[in-house]
Amino acid sequence: MGQARLRGKSSGERFTNLLDEYRVKVLTVERYNAFIAWTRSPIADRVGEELEFFSTKDEVLIGVVIRDLTDNDFGFVTLGRDEKGRFRCIDLGVSMNRTEARHRLLKSLKQHSDTGETVFPQGDEREDAAGVDLFTPVVTVDKLHPSFKHISETDYFIPARAILSEMMRHFTDVDGNFIEQFQTTGFDSRTWELYLFAALLEMGLFVEKPNPAPDFKARLGYKTVFIEAVTVNPTGNTPPPTPEDQPVFRSIEETKELIETKIPIKFGSALWSKLNHKSPYWEIDQVVGHPLVFAIADFHEKQSMMWTSTALMNYLYGVSHDFFYDDNGQLVITQMKVDMHEFEGKKIPSGFFMQEKAENISAVLFSASGTISKFNRMGRLAGFGLPSQRMYRMGFCHRHDDNADLPEYFVHEVEPGKVTETWAEGLSMFHNPLAKHPLDWTMFLGIAHHFFDDNLIRSILPEFHPYTSWTWNCIDRNDSSQD
Repeated sequence: MGQARLRGKSSGERFTNLLDEYRVKVLTVERYNAFIAWTRSPIADRVGEELEFFSTKDEVLIGVVIRDLTDNDFGFVTLGRDEKGRFRCIDLGVSMNRTEARHRLLKSLKQHSDTGETVFPQGDEREDAAGVDLFTPVVTVDKLHPSFKHISETDYFIPARAILSEMMRHFTDVDGNFIEQFQTTGFDSRTWELYLFAALLEMGLFVEKPNPAPDFKARLGYKTVFIEAVTVNPTGNTPPPTPEDQPVFRSIEETKELIETKIPIKFGSALWSKLNHKSPYWEIDQVVGHPLVFAIADFHEKQSMMWTSTALMNYLYGVSHDFFYDDNGQLVITQMKVDMHEFEGKKIPSGFFMQEKAENISAVLFSASGTISKFNRMGRLAGFGLPSQRMYRMGFCHRHDDNADLPEYFVHEVEPGKVTETWAEGLSMFHNPLAKHPLDWTMFLGIAHHFFDDNLIRSILPEFHPYTSWTWNCIDRNDSSQD
Protein backbone atom coordinates (compact mmCIF):
# COMPACT_ATOMS: atom_id res chain seq x y z
CA MET A 1 0.00 0.00 0.00
CA GLY A 2 2.83 2.38 0.93
CA GLN A 3 4.69 1.73 -2.32
CA ALA A 4 1.47 2.22 -4.25
CA ARG A 5 1.05 5.64 -2.66
CA LEU A 6 4.69 6.45 -3.47
CA ARG A 7 4.25 5.45 -7.10
CA GLY A 8 1.26 7.72 -7.32
CA LYS A 9 3.25 10.79 -6.30
CA SER A 10 4.99 13.14 -8.71
CA SER A 11 8.72 12.77 -9.32
CA GLY A 12 9.33 15.95 -7.31
CA GLU A 13 7.39 14.63 -4.34
CA ARG A 14 9.18 11.27 -4.51
CA PHE A 15 12.53 13.06 -4.56
CA THR A 16 11.57 15.22 -1.56
CA ASN A 17 10.46 12.13 0.35
CA LEU A 18 13.75 10.46 -0.47
CA LEU A 19 15.71 13.39 0.95
CA ASP A 20 13.57 13.38 4.09
CA GLU A 21 14.05 9.65 4.51
CA TYR A 22 17.83 9.97 4.48
CA ARG A 23 17.87 13.34 6.31
CA VAL A 24 19.88 15.08 3.58
CA LYS A 25 19.53 18.15 1.37
CA VAL A 26 20.58 19.22 -2.12
CA LEU A 27 23.61 21.50 -2.48
CA THR A 28 24.08 24.00 -5.28
CA VAL A 29 27.24 23.52 -7.33
CA GLU A 30 28.53 26.86 -5.98
CA ARG A 31 28.15 25.78 -2.36
CA TYR A 32 29.61 22.35 -3.10
CA ASN A 33 32.64 24.00 -4.74
CA ALA A 34 33.09 26.34 -1.78
CA PHE A 35 33.86 23.23 0.27
CA ILE A 36 35.49 20.97 -2.33
CA ALA A 37 37.38 23.18 -4.81
CA TRP A 38 40.46 23.12 -2.59
CA THR A 39 40.63 19.34 -2.16
CA ARG A 40 39.40 18.07 -5.55
CA SER A 41 42.11 16.73 -7.87
CA PRO A 42 42.71 19.08 -10.83
CA ILE A 43 42.29 16.14 -13.19
CA ALA A 44 38.96 15.07 -11.73
CA ASP A 45 36.96 16.59 -14.59
CA ARG A 46 39.05 14.63 -17.10
CA VAL A 47 37.83 11.32 -15.72
CA GLY A 48 34.40 12.08 -14.29
CA GLU A 49 31.50 14.51 -14.54
CA GLU A 50 30.02 15.69 -11.23
CA LEU A 51 26.24 15.63 -11.56
CA GLU A 52 24.39 15.81 -8.23
CA PHE A 53 25.43 17.34 -4.92
CA PHE A 54 24.07 16.52 -1.46
CA SER A 55 24.89 17.04 2.19
CA THR A 56 23.53 16.12 5.58
CA LYS A 57 21.25 18.78 7.03
CA ASP A 58 24.09 20.13 9.19
CA GLU A 59 26.64 19.93 6.32
CA VAL A 60 28.95 17.75 8.39
CA LEU A 61 29.05 15.37 5.41
CA ILE A 62 28.72 16.07 1.71
CA GLY A 63 28.53 13.86 -1.34
CA VAL A 64 28.49 13.84 -5.13
CA VAL A 65 27.16 11.56 -7.87
CA ILE A 66 29.69 11.19 -10.70
CA ARG A 67 29.46 9.90 -14.26
CA ASP A 68 32.56 7.99 -15.36
CA LEU A 69 33.64 9.52 -18.68
CA THR A 70 35.48 6.35 -19.72
CA ASP A 71 32.71 3.76 -19.59
CA ASN A 72 29.67 6.00 -18.97
CA ASP A 73 28.54 4.34 -15.74
CA PHE A 74 28.04 6.12 -12.41
CA GLY A 75 29.47 6.25 -8.93
CA PHE A 76 29.51 8.37 -5.80
CA VAL A 77 31.93 9.93 -3.31
CA THR A 78 31.13 10.75 0.32
CA LEU A 79 33.30 13.35 2.04
CA GLY A 80 33.84 14.30 5.67
CA ARG A 81 36.16 16.70 7.44
CA ASP A 82 39.58 15.46 8.51
CA GLU A 83 41.45 16.65 11.61
CA LYS A 84 42.28 19.93 9.86
CA GLY A 85 38.68 20.53 8.83
CA ARG A 86 39.21 19.65 5.16
CA PHE A 87 36.56 17.69 3.29
CA ARG A 88 38.11 14.44 2.05
CA CYS A 89 36.85 11.12 0.75
CA ILE A 90 35.57 8.69 3.40
CA ASP A 91 33.45 6.42 1.19
CA LEU A 92 32.89 5.74 -2.51
CA GLY A 93 31.19 3.41 -4.94
CA VAL A 94 31.59 2.74 -8.66
CA SER A 95 30.03 0.86 -11.62
CA MET A 96 26.34 1.60 -11.03
CA ASN A 97 23.48 3.18 -12.88
CA ARG A 98 22.60 6.75 -11.91
CA THR A 99 19.63 5.91 -9.71
CA GLU A 100 21.61 3.28 -7.80
CA ALA A 101 24.54 5.67 -7.35
CA ARG A 102 22.25 8.33 -5.90
CA HIS A 103 20.60 5.89 -3.48
CA ARG A 104 23.96 4.46 -2.40
CA LEU A 105 25.28 7.97 -1.77
CA LEU A 106 22.28 9.00 0.33
CA LYS A 107 22.54 5.79 2.30
CA SER A 108 26.25 6.42 2.88
CA LEU A 109 25.58 9.95 4.12
CA LYS A 110 22.95 8.72 6.56
CA GLN A 111 25.05 5.82 7.85
CA HIS A 112 28.05 8.04 8.58
CA SER A 113 25.81 10.71 10.08
CA ASP A 114 24.15 8.17 12.37
CA THR A 115 27.52 7.43 13.99
CA GLY A 116 27.56 10.95 15.44
CA GLU A 117 31.11 11.45 14.25
CA THR A 118 32.01 14.91 12.90
CA VAL A 119 35.73 14.36 12.28
CA PHE A 120 37.08 11.62 10.02
CA PRO A 121 40.87 11.31 10.44
CA GLN A 122 42.89 10.38 7.36
CA GLY A 123 46.10 9.57 9.22
CA ASP A 124 48.29 12.08 7.42
CA GLU A 125 47.16 15.38 8.94
CA ARG A 126 50.25 15.82 11.11
CA GLU A 127 52.60 15.22 8.19
CA ASP A 128 51.52 18.16 6.00
CA ALA A 129 51.90 21.86 6.69
CA ALA A 130 48.57 22.98 5.27
CA GLY A 131 46.08 24.89 7.38
CA VAL A 132 46.03 28.58 8.29
CA ASP A 133 43.82 30.48 10.75
CA LEU A 134 43.44 33.74 8.88
CA PHE A 135 41.12 35.74 11.12
CA THR A 136 42.35 35.27 14.69
CA PRO A 137 44.54 38.37 15.29
CA VAL A 138 48.23 37.66 15.87
CA VAL A 139 49.15 41.31 16.52
CA THR A 140 47.77 44.05 18.76
CA VAL A 141 44.67 45.93 17.58
CA ASP A 142 46.59 49.11 16.81
CA LYS A 143 48.68 47.26 14.20
CA LEU A 144 45.77 45.70 12.30
CA HIS A 145 45.22 46.91 8.75
CA PRO A 146 41.96 48.94 8.46
CA SER A 147 40.67 46.66 5.69
CA PHE A 148 41.40 43.54 7.72
CA LYS A 149 39.47 44.96 10.67
CA HIS A 150 36.60 45.84 8.37
CA ILE A 151 36.24 42.43 6.74
CA SER A 152 36.87 40.45 9.93
CA GLU A 153 34.38 42.34 12.07
CA THR A 154 31.45 43.44 9.91
CA ASP A 155 28.46 41.41 8.78
CA TYR A 156 28.91 42.65 5.21
CA PHE A 157 31.85 40.30 4.74
CA ILE A 158 30.49 37.10 6.28
CA PRO A 159 30.49 35.51 2.78
CA ALA A 160 34.16 36.35 2.24
CA ARG A 161 35.15 35.10 5.69
CA ALA A 162 33.32 31.83 5.13
CA ILE A 163 34.88 30.98 1.79
CA LEU A 164 38.34 32.16 2.87
CA SER A 165 38.14 29.99 5.98
CA GLU A 166 37.41 26.94 3.81
CA MET A 167 40.26 27.79 1.46
CA MET A 168 42.81 28.37 4.20
CA ARG A 169 42.41 24.85 5.58
CA HIS A 170 44.33 23.79 2.45
CA PHE A 171 46.80 26.70 2.22
CA THR A 172 50.46 26.34 3.18
CA ASP A 173 52.24 29.30 4.80
CA VAL A 174 55.71 28.73 3.35
CA ASP A 175 57.27 31.91 4.77
CA GLY A 176 55.68 31.64 8.20
CA ASN A 177 54.50 35.26 8.11
CA PHE A 178 51.45 35.07 5.86
CA ILE A 179 48.89 35.62 8.63
CA GLU A 180 50.78 38.53 10.18
CA GLN A 181 51.17 40.26 6.80
CA PHE A 182 47.54 39.66 5.79
CA GLN A 183 46.43 41.29 9.04
CA THR A 184 48.83 44.24 8.83
CA THR A 185 50.96 45.84 6.12
CA GLY A 186 50.53 43.17 3.45
CA PHE A 187 46.75 42.91 3.33
CA ASP A 188 46.41 43.72 -0.37
CA SER A 189 49.37 41.68 -1.57
CA ARG A 190 48.32 38.63 0.43
CA THR A 191 44.72 38.97 -0.80
CA TRP A 192 46.09 38.98 -4.36
CA GLU A 193 48.02 35.77 -3.63
CA LEU A 194 44.91 34.08 -2.27
CA TYR A 195 42.96 35.12 -5.33
CA LEU A 196 45.64 33.65 -7.62
CA PHE A 197 45.59 30.42 -5.61
CA ALA A 198 41.83 30.09 -6.14
CA ALA A 199 41.95 30.99 -9.85
CA LEU A 200 44.81 28.60 -10.64
CA LEU A 201 43.03 25.70 -8.94
CA GLU A 202 39.84 26.50 -10.80
CA MET A 203 41.69 26.34 -14.12
CA GLY A 204 42.52 22.72 -13.42
CA LEU A 205 46.19 23.17 -12.49
CA PHE A 206 48.17 21.34 -9.83
CA VAL A 207 49.27 24.19 -7.55
CA GLU A 208 52.17 24.11 -5.10
CA LYS A 209 53.86 26.71 -2.89
CA PRO A 210 57.60 26.45 -3.58
CA ASN A 211 60.08 27.18 -0.82
CA PRO A 212 61.43 29.84 -0.80
CA ALA A 213 60.21 31.27 -4.15
CA PRO A 214 58.45 32.04 -6.46
CA ASP A 215 54.94 32.16 -4.99
CA PHE A 216 53.38 29.39 -7.08
CA LYS A 217 54.30 26.36 -9.13
CA ALA A 218 51.51 25.33 -11.50
CA ARG A 219 51.55 22.04 -13.42
CA LEU A 220 49.44 20.48 -16.14
CA GLY A 221 50.75 17.16 -17.43
CA TYR A 222 54.39 17.63 -18.37
CA LYS A 223 54.07 21.43 -18.44
CA THR A 224 55.23 23.53 -15.51
CA VAL A 225 54.91 27.28 -14.95
CA PHE A 226 56.19 29.37 -12.04
CA ILE A 227 54.32 32.48 -10.93
CA GLU A 228 55.49 35.36 -8.75
CA ALA A 229 52.84 37.72 -7.34
CA VAL A 230 53.49 41.47 -7.64
CA THR A 231 51.47 44.43 -6.38
CA VAL A 232 51.54 48.13 -7.16
CA ASN A 233 51.43 49.86 -3.77
CA PRO A 234 50.90 53.43 -2.51
CA THR A 235 53.86 55.72 -3.07
CA GLY A 236 56.31 56.51 -0.29
CA ASN A 237 54.65 57.41 2.99
CA THR A 238 51.16 57.51 1.51
CA PRO A 239 48.92 55.54 3.87
CA PRO A 240 47.22 52.48 2.40
CA PRO A 241 43.61 52.85 1.19
CA THR A 242 40.98 52.18 3.83
CA PRO A 243 37.29 51.17 3.56
CA GLU A 244 36.32 54.71 4.56
CA ASP A 245 38.20 56.32 1.64
CA GLN A 246 36.05 57.64 -1.16
CA PRO A 247 36.97 56.77 -4.75
CA VAL A 248 38.88 59.42 -6.67
CA PHE A 249 36.81 60.65 -9.62
CA ARG A 250 38.77 62.07 -12.55
CA SER A 251 37.87 63.57 -15.88
CA ILE A 252 38.43 61.56 -19.04
CA GLU A 253 41.24 63.91 -20.03
CA GLU A 254 43.07 63.53 -16.70
CA THR A 255 42.65 59.75 -16.75
CA LYS A 256 44.04 59.56 -20.29
CA GLU A 257 47.07 61.61 -19.30
CA LEU A 258 47.79 59.49 -16.21
CA ILE A 259 47.52 56.29 -18.27
CA GLU A 260 50.25 57.63 -20.53
CA THR A 261 52.49 59.05 -17.79
CA LYS A 262 52.13 58.15 -14.10
CA ILE A 263 50.52 54.71 -14.26
CA PRO A 264 53.09 53.05 -16.55
CA ILE A 265 55.73 54.25 -14.09
CA LYS A 266 53.80 52.69 -11.20
CA PHE A 267 53.55 49.36 -13.01
CA GLY A 268 57.12 49.66 -14.21
CA SER A 269 58.51 50.27 -10.75
CA ALA A 270 56.85 47.15 -9.34
CA LEU A 271 57.83 44.92 -12.27
CA TRP A 272 61.34 46.34 -12.46
CA SER A 273 61.94 45.54 -8.79
CA LYS A 274 60.99 41.90 -9.39
CA LEU A 275 63.04 41.74 -12.58
CA ASN A 276 66.10 42.96 -10.72
CA HIS A 277 65.61 40.93 -7.57
CA LYS A 278 68.91 40.20 -5.84
CA SER A 279 68.31 36.49 -6.39
CA PRO A 280 66.82 36.23 -9.91
CA TYR A 281 63.80 33.96 -9.89
CA TRP A 282 64.75 32.33 -13.19
CA GLU A 283 68.06 31.17 -11.69
CA ILE A 284 66.39 29.18 -8.89
CA ASP A 285 67.16 25.51 -9.54
CA GLN A 286 63.58 24.32 -9.93
CA VAL A 287 62.62 27.30 -12.12
CA VAL A 288 65.48 26.95 -14.61
CA GLY A 289 64.18 26.00 -18.04
CA HIS A 290 60.51 26.70 -17.25
CA PRO A 291 58.23 29.66 -18.06
CA LEU A 292 58.13 32.35 -15.37
CA VAL A 293 55.13 34.68 -14.99
CA PHE A 294 54.79 37.90 -13.02
CA ALA A 295 51.18 38.28 -11.79
CA ILE A 296 50.48 41.92 -11.00
CA ALA A 297 47.60 43.83 -9.39
CA ASP A 298 47.25 47.55 -8.76
CA PHE A 299 46.47 48.71 -5.21
CA HIS A 300 48.18 52.11 -5.26
CA GLU A 301 44.94 53.95 -4.40
CA LYS A 302 41.34 53.01 -3.66
CA GLN A 303 39.79 51.33 -6.71
CA SER A 304 42.79 52.22 -8.89
CA MET A 305 42.60 48.81 -10.55
CA MET A 306 39.30 49.91 -12.12
CA TRP A 307 40.97 52.21 -14.65
CA THR A 308 44.69 51.46 -14.97
CA SER A 309 44.78 48.23 -17.01
CA THR A 310 45.19 50.03 -20.34
CA ALA A 311 48.41 51.57 -19.04
CA LEU A 312 49.80 48.11 -18.27
CA MET A 313 49.29 46.81 -21.81
CA ASN A 314 50.81 49.95 -23.31
CA TYR A 315 53.82 49.78 -21.00
CA LEU A 316 54.49 46.08 -21.55
CA TYR A 317 54.54 46.37 -25.34
CA GLY A 318 55.73 49.98 -25.69
CA VAL A 319 52.73 51.17 -27.69
CA SER A 320 49.70 53.43 -27.40
CA HIS A 321 46.41 53.37 -29.27
CA ASP A 322 43.98 55.83 -30.74
CA PHE A 323 40.92 55.34 -32.94
CA PHE A 324 38.61 57.08 -35.39
CA TYR A 325 35.69 56.16 -37.65
CA ASP A 326 36.23 56.36 -41.41
CA ASP A 327 33.75 57.70 -43.94
CA ASN A 328 31.98 54.34 -44.00
CA GLY A 329 31.46 54.35 -40.24
CA GLN A 330 34.05 51.65 -39.65
CA LEU A 331 36.27 51.77 -36.59
CA VAL A 332 39.95 52.29 -37.37
CA ILE A 333 42.47 51.71 -34.57
CA THR A 334 45.91 53.24 -34.89
CA GLN A 335 48.93 52.09 -32.93
CA MET A 336 51.95 54.23 -32.13
CA LYS A 337 55.30 53.28 -30.67
CA VAL A 338 56.11 54.77 -27.25
CA ASP A 339 59.72 55.17 -26.17
CA MET A 340 59.45 56.80 -22.76
CA HIS A 341 57.02 57.52 -19.94
CA GLU A 342 57.54 60.64 -17.82
CA PHE A 343 55.76 61.98 -14.77
CA GLU A 344 56.85 64.77 -12.40
CA GLY A 345 60.45 64.52 -13.48
CA LYS A 346 60.71 60.73 -13.37
CA LYS A 347 61.32 58.84 -16.60
CA ILE A 348 61.30 55.15 -17.50
CA PRO A 349 61.68 53.47 -20.89
CA SER A 350 58.51 51.94 -22.29
CA GLY A 351 58.25 48.34 -23.44
CA PHE A 352 58.94 46.18 -20.38
CA PHE A 353 59.26 43.04 -22.50
CA MET A 354 62.00 44.73 -24.55
CA GLN A 355 64.17 45.55 -21.54
CA GLU A 356 67.37 43.75 -20.57
CA LYS A 357 66.68 40.48 -18.69
CA ALA A 358 62.95 40.66 -19.48
CA GLU A 359 63.34 37.73 -21.89
CA ASN A 360 63.32 35.59 -18.73
CA ILE A 361 59.70 36.60 -18.06
CA SER A 362 57.33 34.58 -20.23
CA ALA A 363 54.20 36.63 -19.52
CA VAL A 364 52.54 39.10 -17.18
CA LEU A 365 49.21 38.15 -15.62
CA PHE A 366 46.77 40.85 -14.52
CA SER A 367 43.28 41.20 -13.08
CA ALA A 368 41.26 44.07 -11.72
CA SER A 369 39.14 41.59 -9.75
CA GLY A 370 41.63 40.09 -7.31
CA THR A 371 40.19 41.93 -4.32
CA ILE A 372 38.28 41.04 -1.19
CA SER A 373 35.04 41.91 -3.00
CA LYS A 374 35.66 38.92 -5.29
CA PHE A 375 35.74 36.61 -2.27
CA ASN A 376 32.59 38.23 -0.94
CA ARG A 377 30.71 37.67 -4.21
CA MET A 378 31.89 34.07 -4.53
CA GLY A 379 30.91 33.44 -0.92
CA ARG A 380 27.50 34.98 -1.50
CA LEU A 381 26.91 32.81 -4.58
CA ALA A 382 27.74 29.80 -2.39
CA GLY A 383 24.94 30.78 -0.03
CA PHE A 384 26.98 32.35 2.78
CA GLY A 385 25.89 35.57 4.46
CA LEU A 386 22.90 36.91 6.37
CA PRO A 387 19.38 36.26 5.00
CA SER A 388 18.78 40.00 4.56
CA GLN A 389 22.02 40.60 2.69
CA ARG A 390 21.78 41.89 -0.87
CA MET A 391 24.73 42.30 -3.18
CA TYR A 392 24.88 44.04 -6.56
CA ARG A 393 27.64 44.09 -9.16
CA MET A 394 28.01 46.57 -11.98
CA GLY A 395 30.84 47.27 -14.36
CA PHE A 396 32.15 47.13 -17.90
CA CYS A 397 32.98 44.06 -19.97
CA HIS A 398 34.35 43.44 -23.43
CA ARG A 399 31.92 44.16 -26.26
CA HIS A 400 32.36 41.52 -28.95
CA ASP A 401 31.82 43.94 -31.83
CA ASP A 402 34.73 44.79 -34.12
CA ASN A 403 33.22 48.21 -34.67
CA ALA A 404 32.76 49.12 -30.99
CA ASP A 405 34.99 51.71 -29.39
CA LEU A 406 33.61 51.33 -25.86
CA PRO A 407 33.07 48.32 -23.57
CA GLU A 408 29.62 47.08 -22.60
CA TYR A 409 27.95 48.00 -19.32
CA PHE A 410 26.54 45.24 -17.14
CA VAL A 411 24.67 45.10 -13.84
CA HIS A 412 23.12 42.27 -11.85
CA GLU A 413 22.29 41.16 -8.35
CA VAL A 414 24.73 38.63 -6.94
CA GLU A 415 22.00 36.13 -6.19
CA PRO A 416 22.55 32.39 -5.66
CA GLY A 417 20.94 30.36 -8.40
CA LYS A 418 20.40 33.38 -10.66
CA VAL A 419 23.91 34.37 -11.78
CA THR A 420 27.29 32.67 -11.98
CA GLU A 421 30.86 33.86 -11.62
CA THR A 422 34.23 32.16 -11.83
CA TRP A 423 37.45 32.89 -9.99
CA ALA A 424 39.41 33.33 -13.24
CA GLU A 425 36.88 35.72 -14.75
CA GLY A 426 38.62 38.98 -15.73
CA LEU A 427 42.18 37.63 -15.81
CA SER A 428 44.41 38.74 -18.68
CA MET A 429 47.69 37.09 -19.73
CA PHE A 430 50.08 39.33 -21.67
CA HIS A 431 52.58 37.13 -23.50
CA ASN A 432 56.20 38.21 -24.01
CA PRO A 433 57.07 38.04 -27.74
CA LEU A 434 60.77 37.76 -26.83
CA ALA A 435 60.40 35.15 -24.08
CA LYS A 436 63.22 32.65 -23.69
CA HIS A 437 60.63 30.10 -22.58
CA PRO A 438 57.28 30.89 -24.25
CA LEU A 439 54.18 29.98 -22.31
CA ASP A 440 51.62 27.52 -23.68
CA TRP A 441 48.46 29.59 -23.39
CA THR A 442 46.24 26.49 -23.43
CA MET A 443 47.35 25.82 -19.86
CA PHE A 444 45.24 28.82 -18.83
CA LEU A 445 41.87 28.37 -20.51
CA GLY A 446 38.93 30.65 -19.85
CA ILE A 447 40.94 33.85 -19.48
CA ALA A 448 42.00 36.58 -21.93
CA HIS A 449 45.31 36.15 -23.75
CA HIS A 450 47.18 38.95 -25.52
CA PHE A 451 50.02 38.48 -28.02
CA PHE A 452 52.30 40.97 -29.78
CA ASP A 453 52.82 39.82 -33.37
CA ASP A 454 54.17 41.94 -36.25
CA ASN A 455 53.94 45.03 -34.05
CA LEU A 456 50.23 44.46 -33.46
CA ILE A 457 48.40 43.23 -30.36
CA ARG A 458 46.24 40.16 -31.01
CA SER A 459 43.81 39.06 -28.31
CA ILE A 460 41.83 35.91 -27.52
CA LEU A 461 38.93 36.82 -25.26
CA PRO A 462 36.31 34.70 -23.46
CA GLU A 463 32.64 35.35 -24.09
CA PHE A 464 32.33 37.36 -20.86
CA HIS A 465 35.43 39.32 -19.93
CA PRO A 466 34.93 42.09 -17.34
CA TYR A 467 37.44 44.91 -17.38
CA THR A 468 36.27 46.44 -14.14
CA SER A 469 33.37 46.29 -11.71
CA TRP A 470 31.94 47.68 -8.49
CA THR A 471 30.22 45.68 -5.75
CA TRP A 472 27.45 47.17 -3.61
CA ASN A 473 26.87 45.27 -0.39
CA CYS A 474 23.67 45.90 1.57
CA ILE A 475 22.02 44.52 4.69
CA ASP A 476 18.42 45.58 5.38
CA ARG A 477 16.72 48.45 3.60
CA ASN A 478 18.15 51.23 5.76
CA ASP A 479 21.71 50.02 6.16
CA SER A 480 24.19 49.75 3.28
CA SER A 481 27.90 49.71 2.65
CA GLN A 482 29.98 50.09 -0.49
CA ASP A 483 33.08 47.90 -0.81
